[in-house]
Amino acid sequence: MTNWQDAGVIRRLLTTPAPWAVVGLSANAERTAYRIGRYLRDHLGMTIVPVNLRGEATLGEPGYFRLADVPGSIAVVDCFVNSQRVGAVVDDAIAEKDRLGIRAVWLQLGVIDHDAARRAHAAGLDVVMDTCPAMEAPALGL
Repeated sequence: MTNWQDAGVIRRLLTTPAPWAVVGLSANAERTAYRIGRYLRDHLGMTIVPVNLRGEATLGEPGYFRLADVPGSIAVVDCFVNSQRVGAVVDDAIAEKDRLGIRAVWLQLGVIDHDAARRAHAAGLDVVMDTCPAMEAPALGL
């Protein structure tokens, strides 16, 4: 079995400023995705691209309904969707990886889909699963 929490991969993703699509990030400041999206932007220096069911802008950035709608580049797809739905998001990331420049998928704490993780890995993407940047960054001294 592959280690989906490889410290080297996590460190590289968290220390390389890049655009992160945060799937499930909405303007609802009470949601964890909002707090983590802001953390990625303000603490780790990432550009945030909100992807949500309403396509709504969040944290001052235009929102998109799905990865296929994003016009720019994305390095990491950060998934705040439940485990039953994340496989479809991972498949979208695989389908859009060349156009958007996607290098990794990050499945948030509690989001677990080993089959989707294996598909992403087989497609050449780095995979982090079942952890959170706001937990990993302090643990790495970032």
